[in-house]
Amino acid sequence: MSLRLATFNVENLLTRFDFTGFRNQLRQDRVIKLFEVNSEGVYQQLEQARVIASTDDTRQMTALAIADADADILCLQEIDNMAALQAFEYGYLFRMVGNGYRQKFLVEGNDSRGIDVAVLMREETRDGQKIELRDIRSHAMTTYRDFELFDEELALTNRIDDKIFKRDCLELDLLIGGRPFSLYVVHFKSMGNPRDGLDGRQSTLPIRRAEARAVRRIIEDRFGAGHTSSKSFAICGDMNDYQERVDVIGRRGTDCRFEHQDEAESALDVFSHDGFAENIVRRRQPLDRWTLYHARGPQEQHLCQLDYIWLSPALAAHNAGRLPEIIRNGQPYRTVFPPGQEVERYPRTGWDRPKASDHCPVVMTLDLP
Repeated sequence: MSLRLATFNVENLLTRFDFTGFRNQLRQDRVIKLFEVNSEGVYQQLEQARVIASTDDTRQMTALAIADADADILCLQEIDNMAALQAFEYGYLFRMVGNGYRQKFLVEGNDSRGIDVAVLMREETRDGQKIELRDIRSHAMTTYRDFELFDEELALTNRIDDKIFKRDCLELDLLIGGRPFSLYVVHFKSMGNPRDGLDGRQSTLPIRRAEARAVRRIIEDRFGAGHTSSKSFAICGDMNDYQERVDVIGRRGTDCRFEHQDEAESALDVFSHDGFAENIVRRRQPLDRWTLYHARGPQEQHLCQLDYIWLSPALAAHNAGRLPEIIRNGQPYRTVFPPGQEVERYPRTGWDRPKASDHCPVVMTLDLP
């Protein structure tokens, strides 16, 4: 019996328009910035036209990436609401895969933009094993005080009664062909702007570290501290942090060098330092673990993994030797690929957009013990 599990940040699957860019330049699309728009009414009309014109190609590519993942259970990030998810599945995904995801789960979380995590599940795995939901729990309301996680670093940007998860940790208790499987779906705090001499990643690291500690606490409360290693669980999502990166050195059109670098610290060390869970993407070669390309000019560009499937020790050991897949066909042409990793992009992919997402789906085929 096998289960196809995937995670994918589809980026801004919204049912509403964001007009805040009229007053906040940081929220304004770069196309609109090319024009002088003095009226808020005109701005709203232009923003509506821009979004509608660009959405169809983007969502076709998003659906193609999901179809290529061919997952039985799909963990998604940046979903506006259930209406958006249903419209996307009916209008795009169903046309790609021909067999929709009948089971859909989304709980409103804490993100100020309203983007949430969600889970799509088939009724059965590809080999006919029933997928059943026994229980679902949101942990969006959990505070630092609840888990006694507040510290001096967090006090610089948070209060003790603030919610830990900036989106949510959605916990699903499942049976796959009668076998228990627990799933934790997250979208950790994004890397913000530089602050107090720290770059955006370092300045927000304490928040993501607290989120990782909270996920671990939830799992330990579920199974008992010291008794988690023998259980079947997975932690999936966009964690907005990485333990390693691949520096891209050189300019496009020249011979770029790709150098692997380990990070001195990461919020994700909470999962890995004592073997609590395994990041299965690390089973791939060091230059071939990335799920996102980041660039701010030729002097700052790297490939890194932001999208994860972490497995419990028992589940990882039961699937020893298996490699996860990373689907990169929806990447825009600006993404620099190391030699030998090039893929055929989806039709009508652009230099920067349209694209499936800046993120790549990560997929793992699992046997449950």
